[in-house]
Amino acid sequence: MQPPGLLRAGPWLSWAVSRCGLEPRPPGKRWLVAGLGNPGMPRTRHSVGMAVLGQLARRLGVAESWARDRRCAADLALASLGDAQLVQLRPRRLMNANGRSVARAAELFGLTAEEVYLVHDELDKPLGKLALKLGGSARGHNGVRSCISCLNSNAMPRLRVGIGRPPHPDAVQAHVLGCFSPTEQELLPPLLERAADLLLDHIRERSRGPSSGP
Repeated sequence: MQPPGLLRAGPWLSWAVSRCGLEPRPPGKRWLVAGLGNPGMPRTRHSVGMAVLGQLARRLGVAESWARDRRCAADLALASLGDAQLVQLRPRRLMNANGRSVARAAELFGLTAEEVYLVHDELDKPLGKLALKLGGSARGHNGVRSCISCLNSNAMPRLRVGIGRPPHPDAVQAHVLGCFSPTEQELLPPLLERAADLLLDHIRERSRGPSSGP
């Protein structure tokens, strides 16, 4: 029987969400990748993390497999990456409360903070620039701050996606919550591709674990 709260899911997602924590997980590592943002605002700069998750799902062949899970107030899509399993998450809570969805999903899937990737916008990098940060402070990002608080840890790896900072401080809020301009939209497809590449390469490397060679 489909577990309560799971509105649309394939067999693997039903198995994973209903049984994780109750039975041993299947072989291989499991990772959670969360695209931070505001639900209902997918084309804004602040929700570029969700756009990266959309590209990641397309690359992994699960773009049509997103399922709403009421328990963590998020959309989930599961995919294979070699022997690893990726739980992709797009919160259905506002950015300032994204951490509640991320922490609940980590609990459901039995994951530690180190096994949770956050993908989010970064004001202090120009559009087109990416950086993978391994833990640390929220650097003023409310979604990351929420995740740190709810997971009680700052150890989560983060993919920071540059959106650029406007010249005037008073324009920051409108810039962040605004949609990408037509010129910026032309830069997005290759940026999302590179973001997905960076995530997948890093997760593959970590899934292999430390080398056993000399």
